[in-house]
Amino acid sequence: MKYRLDFFMDKSTRYKIFTDPVHGFVSVPKGLILELLDHPYVQRLRRIRQLGLANTVFPGAEHSRFSHALGALGLMQRVLNHLVEKDTTITHQEFEATLIAILLHDIGHGPFSHTLEHTIIPDVHHEKITLLLMEELNKEFDGRLETAIRIFTDKHPKKFLHQLLSSQLDVDRMDYIRRDSMFSGVLEGSIGIDRIIRTMRVHQGNIVIDKKGIYAVENYIVARRLMYMQVYLHKTVLAGDKLLLGILTRAKDILHQKKKLPFYSDALKYFLSKKQQKKAIDGNDLQHFIRLDDNDILINLKYWQYSDDPILSDLCRRFLNRDFFRTTFLEKKPGKATLSEWRVQTKEILKEKGLYFSEKDVDNYFFYDYSHSEAYTYQSDGIWILQNDNIAVEFSKASDSTHIQALTQPVVKYYIVHLKGLSL
Repeated sequence: MKYRLDFFMDKSTRYKIFTDPVHGFVSVPKGLILELLDHPYVQRLRRIRQLGLANTVFPGAEHSRFSHALGALGLMQRVLNHLVEKDTTITHQEFEATLIAILLHDIGHGPFSHTLEHTIIPDVHHEKITLLLMEELNKEFDGRLETAIRIFTDKHPKKFLHQLLSSQLDVDRMDYIRRDSMFSGVLEGSIGIDRIIRTMRVHQGNIVIDKKGIYAVENYIVARRLMYMQVYLHKTVLAGDKLLLGILTRAKDILHQKKKLPFYSDALKYFLSKKQQKKAIDGNDLQHFIRLDDNDILINLKYWQYSDDPILSDLCRRFLNRDFFRTTFLEKKPGKATLSEWRVQTKEILKEKGLYFSEKDVDNYFFYDYSHSEAYTYQSDGIWILQNDNIAVEFSKASDSTHIQALTQPVVKYYIVHLKGLSL
């Protein structure tokens, strides 16, 4: 039996309307979905910026993870309704569970989203924390999230439901690319969502795109590449990321040296005080984690700028006043000798500023890393185009645009984040 969203909304008392600046009205069914939307785990996302520190470059990029979750929920409704219209069998339970899965897909994000992904809890991806929180919610709601969890973990027999959550062309990406483009003002990220949705099909148990939607998909892939180059991996955003990392590293060092450091967030102190993180997350870790948001970081930085520790004070002042380090992209991977020379130069600059006390101090002012982005990966998880003869062809082979092949190649850029005055 097939269901449309209006199965949930056949009376005015059965849904609540939210106004989304990107997609218009979003209708949230009353009952379990609305209860989850109002849950503290989801409301916490209001206090986490979707784009981390991108607002330091793009002033309008102040939107939250909550707005993304709500927008993705609205998009998922449209996609599921369309698939039902195209004679795809989706039960009431599957419909509701897929909406729940997309609503909750980001609840495991920490402060500033990806900026501190592996800093608060090292080596733990936000999706792992999301799953743990979904399991907690499943207990709280008496097992009513079982199907949503199976869809989220790709253990549900209808694989296309998981593909709508996580794939090369999923609802999550469609929302955040359009949303991030709008709020950052980078119009190159604009994509034809309506066209993509209207050409979606389920073919042999998988999501495919009808041939007439191929150019909308091509635009989507190009837009994703441009958003990475212009927004997500902007050099000033990278500099801000590393500065924030340097601040938390310095705070950890102070604590581990048994020096006094005032905290204005017990949750942040809990994680920074731990000398060695275990990979397994226990209930205590989880309860402290869900108390963290952007405000926990900012309130500590606001007061740490007056710290007696000169390095911590300097780093916090830089962050709050947007006095970031410089980012320099490198033509090739640097050798050890070159990196060593740059570290020596950094040491000399710090000595002149009275900010050098030990070799480890350089780690707070000099960073070497690389960025990696892929607009489209087809080897293991491609986008499939349904041809006129009812045969699905992988997108890069179906497209007649030669530049699509180039977009399948990963872009790796080596870079350093450093003080002004470094001789390169």
